Amino acid sequence: MPSSPRGRREAADYYKDRRRRKVCTFCVDKAEAIDYKEVNKLRRYLSERAKIEPRRKTGTCARHQRMLTIALKRARHVALLPYAPQHLRP
Repeated sequence: MPSSPRGRREAADYYKDRRRRKVCTFCVDKAEAIDYKEVNKLRRYLSERAKIEPRRKTGTCARHQRMLTIALKRARHVALLPYAPQHLRP
């Protein structure tokens, strides 16, 4: 590493930009299945526009993201969760 101030600043910027990896909450809880009736838990994975949040934002693993998507769609189908943002309750 060079002793110039510019070299140290670049190295500090590199480490500052790295973020901590998100952990799948379902893996931590050792969840085997995701229930579509747990609306409060599922609502956390919807955006303010009632869209399903992506893995990179929520930190869920691929397996649980697939299960989560199915549970969210089922909850929407039985009108437990909204399809559109106009139907969200504050």
